Amino acid sequence: MNKGAARTVSLQLLAAFVMLSPACARASDTPEQAMGSQTMGGPVDPYLMADRNAEVALARSAAPPSISADATVLVLARHGFETAVPGTNGWVCLVDRSWTAAFNDPRFWTPKSRGPACFNPAAVRSIVPIIMKRNELALAGRSKAEIASAMKAAVEQKELPALEPGAMCYMMSHDQRLGDGTGPWAPHLMFYLPKMDTAAWGADQDGSPVVLNAMFNGAPEPVTVFMVVVNKWSDGTPLAGAKHEH
Repeated sequence: MNKGAARTVSLQLLAAFVMLSPACARASDTPEQAMGSQTMGGPVDPYLMADRNAEVALARSAAPPSISADATVLVLARHGFETAVPGTNGWVCLVDRSWTAAFNDPRFWTPKSRGPACFNPAAVRSIVPIIMKRNELALAGRSKAEIASAMKAAVEQKELPALEPGAMCYMMSHDQRLGDGTGPWAPHLMFYLPKMDTAAWGADQDGSPVVLNAMFNGAPEPVTVFMVVVNKWSDGTPLAGAKHEH
């Protein structure tokens, strides 16, 4: 991957994980407005999946069946994520929306975003709580500025668990709908590390397969997220020849 392509990928994946849009978004909440004036308001339904079984299946599609079949599966309800299927292997699969995006991303309120992800035990204990809290705040009707402020306070007051070493997740579903909700992008793995100089991983460098995701990245959660594209979808079909929309 050359540098230009890496940057393109970075923007696409930023869109990809910009996936946790609130249950309510006003027509006035546009990219041109200042973050502080971006508020929610409106129906929750566009952000929810009416078919609970379909959401479970979509969440499981994030990782190979050898992992996802025994994972706990969460689904999004009107007040946040809840357990739909208890698991036995310590992993958690869910369908991320757009609220884990960077706060300056214009697609923060994208109702169609669907980001199936399966988190390993370390990420379950230290990343999933961040995702759940952001969702709860969005579904409670908080503005983007209020969500950012609440997350900053949660970090400063140590209400959220510390990042655990080895935290990562699979995002290998061909049915992902990332960024503006028209995906899929590409199957990839995500690695969560303490906020750092991204050069330490060679992110977005010429020839490097590592891409920086703008989610979190110390604004305000002290987490840096790297992504690495893999060559197969979770069902084993090859990436080559697939159509990638973003």
